[in-house]
Amino acid sequence: MSRSEHQRESLLRLSRGIAAAQVSRRGVLAGAGGLALAGLLAACGTSGGNKVAAPSAAADLSAESKVVNWANWTLYLDYDDKSKKYPTLERFKKETGLKATYAEDIDSNDMYYGKIQAQLAAGKDIGQDIITPSDWMSERLIRQGYVQELDHANIPNIKNLLPELKDVRFDKGRTRSLTWQSGFTGLAWNKEVFPQGLKNVSDLWDPALKGRVTVLDEMRDTMPMLLLDQGVDIAGDWGLDEYNKALDVLDENIKNGQIRQVKGNSYKQDFISGDAIAGLVYSGDITQLNFEEGDKWEFVMPERKGLIWSDNFMVPIGSPHKTNAEKLMNFYYDPAVAAEVAAYVNYVCPVVGAREAMMDIDPELVDNPLIFPTEEFLNLATTEREMSVEEETEFQNLFQQVIGA
Repeated sequence: MSRSEHQRESLLRLSRGIAAAQVSRRGVLAGAGGLALAGLLAACGTSGGNKVAAPSAAADLSAESKVVNWANWTLYLDYDDKSKKYPTLERFKKETGLKATYAEDIDSNDMYYGKIQAQLAAGKDIGQDIITPSDWMSERLIRQGYVQELDHANIPNIKNLLPELKDVRFDKGRTRSLTWQSGFTGLAWNKEVFPQGLKNVSDLWDPALKGRVTVLDEMRDTMPMLLLDQGVDIAGDWGLDEYNKALDVLDENIKNGQIRQVKGNSYKQDFISGDAIAGLVYSGDITQLNFEEGDKWEFVMPERKGLIWSDNFMVPIGSPHKTNAEKLMNFYYDPAVAAEVAAYVNYVCPVVGAREAMMDIDPELVDNPLIFPTEEFLNLATTEREMSVEEETEFQNLFQQVIGA
């Protein structure tokens, strides 16, 4: 099979695997694309609620101000330890003549939103021209009018976006968002300290792990994982009763000391220090930790399933450098650049042609299911149903009360 044929087969497997992970939903999702990749990756959003007047987009000063500022999550862009720089970003600056700054400012969606919400609501510049929130947060920002409309003429490489991601439910036609990376929420543990391993979330409550377990402070990660562990079809018909039962499990294991901490991306430091042995994690983080710190950790999708999600390029409403931001998006949708990033971050790459380009970068990664998922791997991935604004607010408040945030 040629590389191009192999790539097409991979995309078909990706679509079929996602379809297998998706089941029928409540009527609120009618027309969402059902079995498409877009439906699965974008189904963690919210809708409804009263609309308020949105702030106006800032004037674009890109022509005279050759700057673009990017806020992202940690360990989410290729990095050179020797030069202390991001190779692809350095290349972007050289090719475009733009000054690009990069900040690992996002530790969790809610925490970051709390920092910037007031400025967004006022239409002010938050100091970043690109942010990368997760699907459900992206939907909230679009609903509130906090992000700018993209000019696809400035992003010709948008043609390389995976077909299944071109028309997601929360952003039809991708007018205000563009997938940065996709990934999985699952389980990880230190193989040297806990060789018996984990199969399901409930295995985290093993007495041998007491005080050395971390869970994520994202309600939209931790709670669906707990619901899945209790046998709830999170893409189907569930509500407050099921949510409270799962929340009780979280509450119990926080109070009895089983859970060391509820954290955002900084859980990685607890894994490195040895303070944490196991926990709920993001897929690419563990691959990177194994590369940088020694092959100590194992990542699996639970037998009762884990989550799949995406983070998205977005331009905040007050950004004065939208065209420059679009140039950066276009650069990272070049298949060779996307493959270089994927080789480092080890998340699901959204760019057609990146798998073929990976053959020239690291052939061993071409069949890595965390970057180019197989049907078998995707059968263990799912996502939760759409939530109303009222549900999201209630569930989030209950979650925050339990984790003490």
